[in-house]
Amino acid sequence: MVVPAARLRRAPSRFAQRLDEDGLGPLRAAPVVETLQLNLGKLCNQACRHCHVDAGPKRTELMDEQTAARCMELLENSPDVHTVDITGGAPEMNPSFRYLVERSRQLGKHVIDRCNLTILVEPGFEDLGEFLAANEVHVVASLPCYSVDNVDKQRGKGVFNASIEGLRLLNRLGYGTRRKLDLVYNPGGPSLPPPQGALQADYQRELDEHFGVAFDELLTLTNLPIARFRHDLERDGALEGYMRLLEDNFNPATVPAVMCRSLLSVGYTGELFDCDFNQMLDIPAAGARTTIWDVDSVADLAERDIATDDHCFGCTAGAGSSCGGALS
Repeated sequence: MVVPAARLRRAPSRFAQRLDEDGLGPLRAAPVVETLQLNLGKLCNQACRHCHVDAGPKRTELMDEQTAARCMELLENSPDVHTVDITGGAPEMNPSFRYLVERSRQLGKHVIDRCNLTILVEPGFEDLGEFLAANEVHVVASLPCYSVDNVDKQRGKGVFNASIEGLRLLNRLGYGTRRKLDLVYNPGGPSLPPPQGALQADYQRELDEHFGVAFDELLTLTNLPIARFRHDLERDGALEGYMRLLEDNFNPATVPAVMCRSLLSVGYTGELFDCDFNQMLDIPAAGARTTIWDVDSVADLAERDIATDDHCFGCTAGAGSSCGGALS
């Protein structure tokens, strides 16, 4: 059970007010937590402009072995969880990554690796692709465009070519055919993603014709106004306009499917959050500081009140946005 803690009082946000106006609030988690998302820290071989984690090569924040082991104890006590979603940073750079993958698979869970693709061709990670394939890991890989200029502008010089090399490696291992490989798109600036289905067709055509690369699905994500992306918006005087865009495109049909309703996010220190975005904003789950050592099972956090703020308009604008792509 959750250990009593001082509840954190928050003034109602515009998002919470909008939910109430539409008869949709307060937002509550579903009766079953289906996905346990583990953020292994901020270390990454890239430093992307849109990164909501502020990850990079010089970051030292990493989930330690004790915390990783406790995550697996919690998973073992949570039979309703069917998916372990591993993210970062570049999660593969955490020394506990392979232990978490192997133990999760031993417990019969579906495992997702949020991969930036370039890590697959980094020195010291030459066998990573084979490891992922041997453990039947579902790879969800970030590729914000199918053109070299757009990708390198957003993620750094040479990233597109390294990403294509990583995709070809995964294809040789059966990803995109008999093993699941999804790509992730996010806009390069302050706009909403285009329709997911049409963009997926464009990606599949362009990547196949020009690079011989295959994948399963394209997931479109909206850039949330936090961390580096928010800083860019503020610098360019575009934050107010972007927030207005998100709010004006609020889609009530997306609310029942937002990812925080069926997901619980674990930070690299073991603290619990409603989603990875709330984690980066230090908005804890259940309105109180709660860690993986305070609960016996993730079921203890089912049907909890979900903490929201105005960044949540990003997940409910247009077709909606989640770790699984568009919501409607």
